[in-house]
Amino acid sequence: MSQITYYTEDGLARLKKELHEMKTVQRPSISNQIAEARDKGDLSENAEYDAAKEAQGLLEMKISKLELIISNARIIDESTIDTSKVFILSKVKIKNVSSGMEVEYTLVAENEADLKAKKISMDSPIGKGLLGKSKGDIAEIQTPNGIINFEILEISR
Repeated sequence: MSQITYYTEDGLARLKKELHEMKTVQRPSISNQIAEARDKGDLSENAEYDAAKEAQGLLEMKISKLELIISNARIIDESTIDTSKVFILSKVKIKNVSSGMEVEYTLVAENEADLKAKKISMDSPIGKGLLGKSKGDIAEIQTPNGIINFEILEISR
């Protein structure tokens, strides 16, 4: 059973570029390594051949996984995002109720998460806790350090 994932146009383009690079650069490179190792003679004691075959298997597995992700990817039209509740691509300003610290995150698909850019995965504990909440709601989020309450101050796109 495959899982549909949602991406921005840029996020999906990055995945397609990565897949293209694997197929057009990495795959031929590994094939060349296998051919060179095969030319060296006895394959039963050829560590280079074994390593190249293993690398080929890993690459093919990555390609298959990425193709599946891309085939189940859906692009989100950012202009249609409802800002009354927290959904994917919502920009959410939250306040830690106990410390008063405020922070702003954008909820994205797991593959697009980038904490430095303040993009968190919807599948993260904070992301899951915020989904579906409205402005003024308190989200109780289970973290390794216990439950933290966040007040939703603002939702935008």
